[in-house]
Amino acid sequence: MKPVTLKEIADQLNISVTTVSKALKDYPDISKKTKALVKELAQTLNYKPNAFAVNLRTKESKTIGLIIPEIVHHFFSSVIKGIVAQAEKKGYLVIILQSNESYELEKKQIQLLLRQRVDGILISLANGTADYNHLTDVLAQDKPLVMFDKIAKLVKCSKVIIDDRKAAYVATQHLIDTGCKRIAHFRGALLPQNSIDRFLGYKKALLDNNMPYDPSLVYICQCGDQSFEEGKMNARQLLKDHKDVDGIFINTDMVAIGAITEFNEQGVKIPEDISIVGFSNWFMSSVISPSLTTIDQPGYEMGKAAFKQLYKEMQQVKNKEPIVYKDIVLKTELVKRQSSKEVLHKTIH
Repeated sequence: MKPVTLKEIADQLNISVTTVSKALKDYPDISKKTKALVKELAQTLNYKPNAFAVNLRTKESKTIGLIIPEIVHHFFSSVIKGIVAQAEKKGYLVIILQSNESYELEKKQIQLLLRQRVDGILISLANGTADYNHLTDVLAQDKPLVMFDKIAKLVKCSKVIIDDRKAAYVATQHLIDTGCKRIAHFRGALLPQNSIDRFLGYKKALLDNNMPYDPSLVYICQCGDQSFEEGKMNARQLLKDHKDVDGIFINTDMVAIGAITEFNEQGVKIPEDISIVGFSNWFMSSVISPSLTTIDQPGYEMGKAAFKQLYKEMQQVKNKEPIVYKDIVLKTELVKRQSSKEVLHKTIH
C-alpha cells in the first residue's frame, strides 16, 4: 500500500492540506471539532508523517551515528545500551556501525553517516587510525562529534574517557602490594591512546616503587583484536622467555582470560606462581577459575555520558550557539578476586 498523504485526508474531509497539517500539530486556530475529525481519519488510514519532509523543515534527522571497533564485545555492548537508552528518551534513532578496527572502513563509515545527514556522531577509534582528516571533516561541517574510550587527543572535540593511566597504575600497584617482584605487561596495539596510557601507568608504578622497567616484559598485541588466542599465545611465550615473572598486568579481560586458560593448562598456579590483573570487568571475569582481579570500566555510564554530551552539542548547533567542548572523565575501581594475592603492605605515593 502507498503511504497516505495529507492531501488524501484533506480531500476526504473537504478541507485544505494546510488545515489538516495544522490540526495534526494542534495549532490553536483550528477548532477542536476539526482536529478530532482529522486525527480520527488519520488514525483510520494509518497516516504516518513523511520523515524526510519533516527533516527538511526542522533541519533535524533525529538520528545519530555510532561507530565502534567491535559490537560483539562486553564493554562496547554495554556502551551501546547506555547510548540507546538515552537516545530513546530524546526521540533519536541510533545507526550503529562496526569498524572492525579498520581505519579505511572507519573513514567510509564517517562519509556514509554524513551523507545520511545524521545530527551528530559518536565514535571510538579503530586501532589502526593514525590520521584524523575524516574526523576534522565532520567538525568542519559543524556536525557535533564526541569520542569515547579510544580517542585522539589531537582532535578538538568532546571526549568521554576514563583515566587509563591512573587505572593502570592502580592495577600494577596492587600487584606490587601483594608481593610481586617481576611484573610483565600484555599491552594493546601501539596506536590507541588508551593502550598507550595503560602502558605508561604500568611503567610509572614500577619506577615509583624503585623496580626496573624491562622492555622485554612488555608483550604488544600482534593481531589487532586483543583476543582470547592472543592471551594464550602471550602466556606461552612468557613462560619460555621469563620463568621468573610473578605478576602480569593485562590490557583487557579477554586477553587475561586467554592467559589464565593457558596457565591452567600448563599447570601454572594462579596466584601462587603468577598473579594477574585485567582491565574492563567483563562478565566472564567473575566466572573463570580462578576469577579475575580487574579494573572495572563503566561501559554503560560511558555510553550515557557520551550521548548526553552529544545531545547538548546538537542543541547548541540547533540554537546557533557555539559548541562547548568537554573532557568527561569517569571513575574506575579495582575489583579484587582470586587471580591476585592478599595485600601484604599498602604503598602510598
